[in-house]
Amino acid sequence: MSNFNAQIESAKTKTKTFMRRALWILLILGIVSSFVYYFARTYTVSEGNRSGLLFKISKKGIVFKTYEGQLHLGGSIQMTTQSVWDFSAKDGGVYQQLQQFEGKNVSLHYRELVNPFPWQGDTKYIVDGVSLVQ
Repeated sequence: MSNFNAQIESAKTKTKTFMRRALWILLILGIVSSFVYYFARTYTVSEGNRSGLLFKISKKGIVFKTYEGQLHLGGSIQMTTQSVWDFSAKDGGVYQQLQQFEGKNVSLHYRELVNPFPWQGDTKYIVDGVSLVQ
């Protein structure tokens, strides 16, 4: 009977060791996967400047309040869907700058993200700088 109890205790110890290792491996895999997922969603594909007439900037959203705007690209006479560029502002500071320049010609510095998170904006173009074009 004592041999049987020893086998049971040995099995319990092995099971606890296995479960402890499995949980540590799952935890490490979860953390690494989270970093990879975050990096993939916020990877910058391109960055640059676009200039034109800033004709719309607004704060919108149901769950996540984001700052969205539209720029009528310079060089086009008529306002069509091809000449209007939709973008999202990075934060409230950029949004306030954009509000000051609404209705004026501006140059916007942007980053194009692969697949931004919902709280970053509705578009994949995130504007992080604005300057007035004279």
